[in-house]
Amino acid sequence: MSHGKQFTLISSLTGPNAWKIDFVLLELGLEYESKFLDFTKLEQKAPDHTKYNPNGRIPTLIDHSNNDFVMWESDAIMLYLVEKYDTERKISVSDFNEKFEQVQWLFFQASGQGPYFGQAVWFMHYHPEKISSAVARYQAETIRVLGVLDGVLSKREWLVGGKCTIADLSFVPWNLYALRVILKNRPDVDVPKDYPAYYKWHRAMFARESVAKIAAPAEAALIERGR
Repeated sequence: MSHGKQFTLISSLTGPNAWKIDFVLLELGLEYESKFLDFTKLEQKAPDHTKYNPNGRIPTLIDHSNNDFVMWESDAIMLYLVEKYDTERKISVSDFNEKFEQVQWLFFQASGQGPYFGQAVWFMHYHPEKISSAVARYQAETIRVLGVLDGVLSKREWLVGGKCTIADLSFVPWNLYALRVILKNRPDVDVPKDYPAYYKWHRAMFARESVAKIAAPAEAALIERGR
């Protein structure tokens, strides 16, 4: 990995979780090189990757300026990057209580959004058997999470600290799948109308240069694929 950049981000062209790390690196102006693994060849499970990440998933980040320190799990990586490199608190908070609010939302994203939204996509498009009850369950959980976020965001613009932080950015990739895939064929759910605060928040993040650069092309591809 002698590319001369500060970081190596081990990623995938098809896995959305690594986008969150792209957002943070771009927001903080940190130089990095992406190494994309081919999931169809199970490269994420190969020894060349599991020597860094024993869980065999992406993303994995290697910080070459910190003795090749390795981090995995996307929200943990986000925390590492802002704690070490966001000295101006551009996308993070410094107040003690707000720090734990930020962690709280990252936990909710990691436990309440990512797994449920991911399972919805799996049972809708990749599971070998069509199990309508599983699809219904994970669509219902998707709607529930949108309701939680909308309720909070109806009272404030951002999740913590009065500004866009890693807490907000962590939700972007799976939000995109909720809007463009999971709820696409649910005529009873009109996200902009039913969850206006949530939708405004999501679009506000898409207006950020870092998100537009990474996630907007993916959104266009999902729209095209769904036609």
